[in-house]
Amino acid sequence: MTLGLINANPVVHAKKERVVRTEDSHTDDAVDPLEIYDFVRDIRDPEHPYSLEQLSVLSEESITVDEKLGRILITFTPTIQHCSMVTVIGLCLREKLKDHFPPHFKI
Repeated sequence: MTLGLINANPVVHAKKERVVRTEDSHTDDAVDPLEIYDFVRDIRDPEHPYSLEQLSVLSEESITVDEKLGRILITFTPTIQHCSMVTVIGLCLREKLKDHFPPHFKI
């Protein structure tokens, strides 16, 4: 029984295959949106046993990096409007990223 769930039956999408990166494909120290996506795509949704990727809360296109400003911006879309877990999802993303990327980045 799914009492208390705001979105009891979310649409679940297939996981994408991971892009295997070689040292040659990423030679500089620049932060790459694909690298960030691979790092956070498996975060689980607070209400469901699915990842943010499987629920299409997060996508590769929703991540931008501005090296000059030192900013990583992730725009995510909850599964339903007025989702009560938006803050929790944002905090999960922030906590996972803050220890992995250089301290000069604002997340």
